[in-house]
Amino acid sequence: MRRMLAALAAALVAGSAFAQQYPSKPLRVIVPWPPGQATDLAARLVAQKVSELIGQPIVADNRPGAGGIIGTEAVAKAAPDGYMLLAGSSGPLSINPLLQKTPYDPEKSFAPISLIATVPYVLVTAPNFPASSARELIALVRANPGKYTFASSGTGATTHLITEVFNFRANLQAVHVPYKGSGPSLTDVMGGQVAYTIETMAAVVSNVRAGRLKALAITSAQRNAALPDVPTVAEAADMPGFDMNAWIGYLAPAGTPGEIVNRLSGEVQKALASPDVRERYATLGLNPTSTTPEELAKLMRDESVRYADIIKRANIKLEQ
Repeated sequence: MRRMLAALAAALVAGSAFAQQYPSKPLRVIVPWPPGQATDLAARLVAQKVSELIGQPIVADNRPGAGGIIGTEAVAKAAPDGYMLLAGSSGPLSINPLLQKTPYDPEKSFAPISLIATVPYVLVTAPNFPASSARELIALVRANPGKYTFASSGTGATTHLITEVFNFRANLQAVHVPYKGSGPSLTDVMGGQVAYTIETMAAVVSNVRAGRLKALAITSAQRNAALPDVPTVAEAADMPGFDMNAWIGYLAPAGTPGEIVNRLSGEVQKALASPDVRERYATLGLNPTSTTPEELAKLMRDESVRYADIIKRANIKLEQ
């Protein structure tokens, strides 16, 4: 018994000493999406500020593919030493495991650190689409069941599920056209090949400002400073309580020492409180939102339950 207690005490002391020395070398944050996507933008902004706070570089490493699964898996299998982190998001962690077998378990494979952003979505059409408001779009599509199409960045993607919720609440029958990413789907919406889509603020804001897209409503509960004149879905489409956002957070591999997880969570909270980060977020339409590790873990569980209900109700299945 004494030997066991001594070994346990030694392990605790060693772990504490390791945490106190951390970080002693550069960190890497894996972004499982291409550069320029909302997760990438938020991850890089926070990494830069946290790097300044901890005195070590944090390198953003884009590893896209398979709807975010490839990069997410890399972190799940990494050493739990706090030097490889994940810029996790709704798709790979809240949705994909509900639709297919993934090489990681969202709850068991990761140690949540903190949210770094919530991301509103925007209902957009081509500038010449014959509806100037969300109410007019709903009336037009509802009067012509099966005639109009809506785009998404892929079957089962967050954009797909949020649009399904919008269509259900509005009693719309429209044809889903899935794409391989936000870029191609928005290109066809701008060109009028597809009637509408609901995409992230970060993906559409520059095209809306340039007049290449027409924004009809935002999916969050409040209007967003990036597009202050665009009403919420709740007010523009007579849908009380409509409030849907994607989430982006930092996670570490499961087994990462709690002292390190808590240290990083605290630094993220400091980073998101800084005026320069908040100002940059505002231009991109990102909401600076931080949490404790426990709060992020609860959010992930709640989001899985919510999306499971949407998937079941809309009978969404991945194409084989």
